[in-house]
Amino acid sequence: MNWGTTSDVARFDAIAGDFLRSRPVENTVLVTVLEALRARGAAAYGDTPAVLGSWMPPGGCVSGAFVHTPPFPMLLSLMPQQGVRELVQALKAGGRPLPGVTARREIAEDFAARWRAATGTDFTVWERRRLYRLDRIRPASASGRARPAAPADRDLLLAWYHSAEREIRERPGDHGAAVDDRIGYGGLTLWERDGVPVSLAGRTRMVAGMVRIAPIYTPPEHRGHGYGVAASAAVSRAAVDAGAEEVVVFADLANPAGIAVHQRVGYQPLDDYLVISFGTGRRPR
Repeated sequence: MNWGTTSDVARFDAIAGDFLRSRPVENTVLVTVLEALRARGAAAYGDTPAVLGSWMPPGGCVSGAFVHTPPFPMLLSLMPQQGVRELVQALKAGGRPLPGVTARREIAEDFAARWRAATGTDFTVWERRRLYRLDRIRPASASGRARPAAPADRDLLLAWYHSAEREIRERPGDHGAAVDDRIGYGGLTLWERDGVPVSLAGRTRMVAGMVRIAPIYTPPEHRGHGYGVAASAAVSRAAVDAGAEEVVVFADLANPAGIAVHQRVGYQPLDDYLVISFGTGRRPR
């Protein structure tokens, strides 16, 4: 087997970090999760430390990687079919629980088919995502103004995170550390009207010149006024002003309202990704 695994974030970064960062747009989730692990430690996403893997064919260089932060799906990088095939073999031999995978569509489909053939475990496509890239920011017309979220907003932000999870029937998570981290580096923007927060948009840390916009949330009572578009445009502008060369965002293809927000801000479609669940019939975290 040509896959190596570790829970040592620094070691993984030394082995596979340059490979992932060489294509930061296509590997956007892996590089931003890796950056969070570097900043907050291997248990940044739960009590179980992350497992990190890299694939190097004989005589070659790193050509594939995964990042798994249980209980979330395993994140797969771009990789050749040989890497996918050998990963399925390695994971089956290791006997690790695998709730699901998230990857670009062709990688996810290939892995899921091979996993089912190898283990007899069926799979469900839980979410079809489209990655959008910022072209040109279009002016927003909503009333109000943007401001960075501050420590005093923490309770509101946590409430909104949990509300967003309930709306998509996702099991609630513990977002305290993540919210604190984002406030610390200016990664959350609130849109206010008359001094009252009405929408939220966030951004990841910049990695290799790339920033991803997430989350975006407007409470139901404030929808229909363009606040989500305004918040998204403001946080996108903040990313560009901070030096980002690439700004990207995901949209759930089952959510046309979310797609419309991104298009109104000035994002253009790039690639499709899948979130796949194995065996349980439940949405993976």
